[in-house]
Amino acid sequence: MYHAKTWKEKVTLLFSILWPIMVTQISFYAMNLVDTMMSGRVGTSDLAGVAIGSSLWMPIFTGINGILLAVTPIVAQLMGSNQREKIADSVVQALYLAVLLSFVVVIGGFFFLEPILLLMNLDPNVYHISYHYLIGLSIGIIPLFAANVLRNFFDAQGFTRITMIITVLAVPFNILLNYGFIFGKLGLPALGGIGAGYATAITYWIIFFISIWMTFKVEVVRHYRLFINWARPSWKAWKAQLAIGIPIGLSIFFEASIFAVVTLMIGMLFSTVTVAAHQVALSFTSLIFMIPLSISMALTIVVGFSVGGKQYDNAKQYSYLGVWGGIGILAVGAIFLYVFREQIAYLYTQDEEVVRMAGQFFIIAIVYQISDAAQSGLQGVLRGYKDVKIPFITAFISYWLIGIPSGYYLAAFTFLGPFGFWIGITLGLTCAALGFLIRLKFVLKKVAVNLE
Repeated sequence: MYHAKTWKEKVTLLFSILWPIMVTQISFYAMNLVDTMMSGRVGTSDLAGVAIGSSLWMPIFTGINGILLAVTPIVAQLMGSNQREKIADSVVQALYLAVLLSFVVVIGGFFFLEPILLLMNLDPNVYHISYHYLIGLSIGIIPLFAANVLRNFFDAQGFTRITMIITVLAVPFNILLNYGFIFGKLGLPALGGIGAGYATAITYWIIFFISIWMTFKVEVVRHYRLFINWARPSWKAWKAQLAIGIPIGLSIFFEASIFAVVTLMIGMLFSTVTVAAHQVALSFTSLIFMIPLSISMALTIVVGFSVGGKQYDNAKQYSYLGVWGGIGILAVGAIFLYVFREQIAYLYTQDEEVVRMAGQFFIIAIVYQISDAAQSGLQGVLRGYKDVKIPFITAFISYWLIGIPSGYYLAAFTFLGPFGFWIGITLGLTCAALGFLIRLKFVLKKVAVNLE
């Protein structure tokens, strides 16, 4: 990492950090994509069961991961201000916190998973697959969150290629394990959609062990002596990380949860075919979203590094580059999605009715993805400034007070049916993007006043 001076240097630095993150995100999401696609090949009930299970898991995963994402701006600003001696302790405390949060999630699932699924009045087969898919997945929760702390530690210093290598190495294991557990190959039991949960959990353990190995083998991070020098758990350190992480985690949770809640509502109000079509469209559009999400993560790193070094003009210029870049890429992706919408759906299922309905969902998704790209980039910039509390409130209002209620009204009380939920999502994301833009203008104005 270095403080770039010219626009050319800034573009080069941002891209050098961005492209490994992008490969990592796409590879990581490919694991979820493989779960969905392979489960769909078993049957519509398996596809729907994994869809319900994933929809319950993803808000929890993204929310907790958001809390741990506090490591990124903390380490980036320590790097920018040349206080590298404090980095190792911050990472160790985050590892303790990751294990603690993992236990909270597992205990919460033990008490609440079954009642939540029963409330949904699912088809018995779909209920069974969803429940046991999540049971299998729970085996990998602790290594998943611990590995994410290490990922944030690598990325915040600009060593994004380390994370990329780890994830790319893990993807083939995930595919083979899915193939074995879902279809009963390689001497493993045929568990259908349930097997995807066990395959993913084992993959999380593989990622964790490779991440630990990297801390010992890679020259640029070995000197931190992680897993050798252990500091005592510190509530003060946890409190400082949670002060940043909880608003980030809740913001991400509110966004991820609108998709989860929509999936659950569609499951309660409409048919299994509709749930499957919704999941197909959501799965692929989420894959495309990995691009602006990667830009958002890269922006947090370069903006945090610039702010830590008091290079505020650099931070502002990175913001323009990243936010507009994300919007532009998604605009191009929207054309691709429109042209090939039914061909994409056939990758998941051969059910003609599911394919037709998924194609209609894709058309609405074209609109919301542009707003999603804008809000994601703007949030990444604000996190680089460690400005997280107001964005958290903005996210809550946009997603839960505007997006979900409007979507439910349109779905339940108009001719739009399930497509009304996706229009509600679009409204929520657009409001969030506008809110984050206003907040960023305020932050930049505050910085300018403090410099006078």
